[in-house]
Amino acid sequence: MATGWLRGIVKAVPSGDSLLIMGNVKSGPPPEKTITLSSLIAPKLARRGGRDEPFAWDSREFLRKKCIGQEVTFKVDYVVATISREFGSVFLGETNLAASVVSEGWAKVRPQIGQNSEVSPYLAELECLEEQAKQQGLGMWNKMPGSSEASIRDLPPSALGDASAFDAMGLLDSSKGKPLPAIVEQVRDGSTVRVYLLPDFQFVQVFVAGIQAPSMGRRAPIIDGQSDLISKANQNEAEPADGSLLNGSAVGALTSAQKLAASTAAAANLEVPPDPFAREAKHFTEVRCLHRDVRVVLEGVDKFSNLIGSLHYPDGDAAIDLAIELVKNGLAKVVEWSANMMEEEAKRQLKTAELQSKKERLRLWTNYVPPVSNSTAIRDDNFNGKVIEVVSGDCIVVADDSVPFGSPLAERRVNLSSIRAPKMGNPRKEEKPAPYAREAKEYLRSRLVGQQVSVTMEYSRKMATTDVPIASSTSASLDSRVMDFGSVFLLSASKEDAVDVPTLPSTGQPEGVNVAEMVVARGLATVVRHRDFEERSNYYDALLAAESRALKGKKGMHSSKEPPATHMNDLSLQGATQKARQFLPFLQRVKRLPAIVDYVLSGHRFKLLVPKETCAIAFSLSGVRCPGRGEPYADDAIAFMRRRILQRDVEIEVEAVDKTGTFLGTLWESKSNVAISLLEAGLAKLHPMFGADRTTEGHLLVQAEQLAKKQHIKVWEGYVEGKVDSDSALESGKPKHEVLQVRVTEVLGGGKFYVQLANDARASGIQQQLEALSLKDKSLPPVNFQPMKGEIVIAQYIADGSLNRAMVVNVPRLPAASGKAEYEIFYTDYGNQETVPLSRLRPLDASISIGSPGLALLCSLSYIKVPELEEDFGHEAAEYLSSTIGDKTFMAVVIDKDTSGGKVKGQGTGTKLIVVLHEAATAVSVNAAMLEAGLARIDKKCKWESKEKQVEMAEYQEKARIARLNIWQYGDIDSDDEDTAPARRVRR
Repeated sequence: MATGWLRGIVKAVPSGDSLLIMGNVKSGPPPEKTITLSSLIAPKLARRGGRDEPFAWDSREFLRKKCIGQEVTFKVDYVVATISREFGSVFLGETNLAASVVSEGWAKVRPQIGQNSEVSPYLAELECLEEQAKQQGLGMWNKMPGSSEASIRDLPPSALGDASAFDAMGLLDSSKGKPLPAIVEQVRDGSTVRVYLLPDFQFVQVFVAGIQAPSMGRRAPIIDGQSDLISKANQNEAEPADGSLLNGSAVGALTSAQKLAASTAAAANLEVPPDPFAREAKHFTEVRCLHRDVRVVLEGVDKFSNLIGSLHYPDGDAAIDLAIELVKNGLAKVVEWSANMMEEEAKRQLKTAELQSKKERLRLWTNYVPPVSNSTAIRDDNFNGKVIEVVSGDCIVVADDSVPFGSPLAERRVNLSSIRAPKMGNPRKEEKPAPYAREAKEYLRSRLVGQQVSVTMEYSRKMATTDVPIASSTSASLDSRVMDFGSVFLLSASKEDAVDVPTLPSTGQPEGVNVAEMVVARGLATVVRHRDFEERSNYYDALLAAESRALKGKKGMHSSKEPPATHMNDLSLQGATQKARQFLPFLQRVKRLPAIVDYVLSGHRFKLLVPKETCAIAFSLSGVRCPGRGEPYADDAIAFMRRRILQRDVEIEVEAVDKTGTFLGTLWESKSNVAISLLEAGLAKLHPMFGADRTTEGHLLVQAEQLAKKQHIKVWEGYVEGKVDSDSALESGKPKHEVLQVRVTEVLGGGKFYVQLANDARASGIQQQLEALSLKDKSLPPVNFQPMKGEIVIAQYIADGSLNRAMVVNVPRLPAASGKAEYEIFYTDYGNQETVPLSRLRPLDASISIGSPGLALLCSLSYIKVPELEEDFGHEAAEYLSSTIGDKTFMAVVIDKDTSGGKVKGQGTGTKLIVVLHEAATAVSVNAAMLEAGLARIDKKCKWESKEKQVEMAEYQEKARIARLNIWQYGDIDSDDEDTAPARRVRR
């Protein structure tokens, strides 16, 4: 028997004269000791089928409220071995608990019998206090008539062991969501408790909603009768085959039914040990809830009439959710079947706590291996910029302030983290926008375009082409693209938007209002429910709170109302010319008509939305022309107008409509004529036939162009005052031809070849984008990928394995799945053509300048006719041209353009430039060299620029003819009618 004083904490108070005291240890459940106060007898609480003794509950409650959870000092005075109970003295600070109980009249003092030493050392004091309590009528010594009977609880059947009459569903219906006062009487495991619901003392079992703690196992005794059967079965298994005696007696064989019954009984009676961390979880709940006043919020009932609810225990003035604390400490897991009964906010908090414990690998999650995720965190990538485009309700384009204007990296596409707006659809595939998709896009457009924002990039995610996230394990079978996600903060939000986002800024949050939160709060987007360990917004909780507010307010897509119907006549489509002319009077009746710039087609041509007339139109600035695609400064003009007017509210004045259905007129943004800005920036010229009196503010346009000319900006570089402009006039009766600096990329037959513009920024930009891709990310073409004829794709060049843009020229007759299908493709940036298998093709990635035309320009040598490949000396001519050109840069003087080839459909098709090709330092052109080598002859149909040029070229041809070189080896091949009735001489 211990004789020293010990310290401990009161864990439970079973009755008015006993306490369960636990020791202090750093880890694991501590040792416990039940101490009965020496020499005291308190009234006994009701047991199964019985009732309380008078004042039993009041006695227990006095002691419970006084010392539960408190640190005490105790000493064992004596032990009664027959009942295995230890009796002792317990002090709360300087107060003897036994003395407190007796002085308040809640226990009797057991008198000393004879010389019995099993008494309290404070017996005399206790007897004196008992006499005082009797005289004062305190506690159980109350002298009021009927007080003794009134102190006995009227317990319902559930408190006496009969739960059959308990109406759990009725209680749930009347009290769901309401906090019910209760006292926890027993903790079965970390997430299961038995409580008294006050004030009716219904004794019920409550499963903590949303979680499940490890099981405490079971200890099941072997029932009499089953033990003999199990023993007999074991003996039967050991019986020899010859039926000899076992332990001196014969054992009869068991039937199959007996064996089954014996094995079932043995399995049912096996002791099941506790799960890992089960004792820790139970102890965690006990020290916080056992014999404490708690609040139970009912959420549901299971089929066994067990209540399911949240349990909140006191911690000072705060009420703590037991479920969250268990999950946070890795002592319970979230279970969906009961979590679904809870409110979304409570369920979200549980999920967040579990995710954090998984990351920290606490207790139950010690050996947790996170699943493969398709998202990757982006660290330290923050920037400021101006929003220039809203792609959809969850995607915007921001111009980075730190990147120089005109750089391909200046515009960054940012997808808003952790939200999803309705899809805008795809007009090319005849997909209509989803409900509220237009409203979400318009909401962001009206608030963001042209505004300064702060962007925090958070993660990137590999997405399938169907916009469904894919895991790394399946990336080999699906084509994918990488999307970057971040949080965007609007620095100058309106009061209306600030009201939609009332939450306090998070720690470290940039200045401004979270744009994603604005959209969600309006009911125009939903919050993505991420899987465990998926990267998410740093402000995910605020997004969920905003979604909860939108749901309660039935805003946007959460409303029961039908989405607003919108119909727009698209007059910009091909074939809508007649309809556009019919709309002209309606667009002209208002002097300045409000519109929205939907798309910048070129520096001077746009697609506009006119809400008042419910139409979309193609609109061109009257009298102003920017460089066309592929010409110098064309991309600069487009970038300039994207930043200036894209998706802005503008005003237009329509003057006319041309034969293609494009409306002509003047466009103002913020009361400023954008044509003037274009001309001042040197990114446009006035039409040669422009008249200042024919358009609004025409004189200002002329002044703007003159200013750019004087400053020699952009398109006016090298401009000389007084020299006739090449676009509008003739110089000394001779046309001024365009001169291009080119590099030959592919040589065909008949004097035709492909070139790229030298030092073209587009070529390097596209090549960098293509090099950023890797076939490791695109190891296999996507499922059901079958390129169509004329489709632009990414192709892997067989010779060096590089990735290039290509056009599908011909598709195979065999199905793609056969593995033998080969596609004929044309490399639009280089001019070569080859046949490749499907495995070398991929869909064109969204990041690869989809709208940019092919960089390869088809050219033909002017003034001469070169044999085709199938004609005599055709191969020699092509080889000579290739060797002459080599890897050099040439000057190409464009004499004419042949547009009879129509659209580009493959090698040798499309617009053809008729050029004179020569090196800058060489006087003799390649055209003349071909004549001098006898591999070409003068084209009698050509129009000569001058008589001198015709004589010069004839001299080169004459040298070859006299020397009988190549095509002239048999003499003069010319005839009088060869050019009027051509008869090709084909090799045999």
